[in-house]
Amino acid sequence: MKKRKWVVTITILAVFCIVAVIYKQCQKDTKSSMTGAPAKVQKRNILNVNGLIISPQNLTDGITMVGSLLPDEEVNLTFETSGKIVDIYFKEGSMVKKGQLLAKVNDKTLQAQLSRYQAQLKLAKDRVYRQSALLEKDAVSKEAYEQATTELATLEADIEIVRSNIALTELRAPFDGKIGIRNVSEGAYASPNVEIARLTKVSPLKIEMHVPERYADQVKPGTRLSFNVEGHTESLQAEVYAVESKVDTETRTMLVRALYPNKDASLQPGRFVTAHIQMQDITGAIAIPTEAIVPEMGVDKVFLYRGGKAHSVAVKTGMRTDALIHIIEGLEMGDTIITSGTLQLREALPVKLDHIK
Repeated sequence: MKKRKWVVTITILAVFCIVAVIYKQCQKDTKSSMTGAPAKVQKRNILNVNGLIISPQNLTDGITMVGSLLPDEEVNLTFETSGKIVDIYFKEGSMVKKGQLLAKVNDKTLQAQLSRYQAQLKLAKDRVYRQSALLEKDAVSKEAYEQATTELATLEADIEIVRSNIALTELRAPFDGKIGIRNVSEGAYASPNVEIARLTKVSPLKIEMHVPERYADQVKPGTRLSFNVEGHTESLQAEVYAVESKVDTETRTMLVRALYPNKDASLQPGRFVTAHIQMQDITGAIAIPTEAIVPEMGVDKVFLYRGGKAHSVAVKTGMRTDALIHIIEGLEMGDTIITSGTLQLREALPVKLDHIK
């Protein structure tokens, strides 16, 4: 019995010693943790960032768009009547003048009718002359005279109809331009549905493009633009001459057309172009990278570097370019703004500048 009590006593003392050692070690760890924590936390809370010292910038606001070259005028040439093509007078790919005869349909029947009417015309005029002389002498009734004049007027009208029908057998150029590949040959049967060739006016050329709606009020007739075409190293100049009356509700753009003289006919319709319209130039502006802006509840903010800490300021922005944004209010020349890690920044957060421009 005594031996058992002795074992229990020794076990209790051993447990007590182990608990005391563990308690002492915990106190040591706690003290060590309390003394070392501020330095570690402080070190962990310092954010490494990049900075930018604000200096005057020159900004150019402009629109870059893609578009297409269109002919000033273009038409598919067809006859207004039907018949056999007897002559083709144009050369494919050549320049033609307005009114130039391009092709002819057989008109022999119409020419024969015209000859008959013209032969009758002289007799009709002589009859009217004689009836007029007799009427003055009361040798013929007024009714006979009027009948003669009516026959003359009818004959003249028939002649005009035949001449008009003959004109329909002639295909003439409606404007100056370049004629394309012909689709028929002499001897073919032509009708209003048969396309003879295509006539295109290539000087001047139109440039068709779509302008974003935010520039709808700024692009007007007379606005100058520059454009580039593949294969041409230099930039070419054009001028806006027409603007659509409304903004397209699907694309949120506005259709615009400009005119390029193309005097040497070096450009062809249908080609792809890249156009640029310069809206305004701002000198001595405060411009910062767009990534430095932090939107917060509808307000644009920028973090400044002051005394090793980040401080936020509200700014008012203006025009934007591909990489920069114009700051109208909120910043001054010489301010150092933080350009990286903006999503992690908080007011008065300690920061360290790794790189500064």
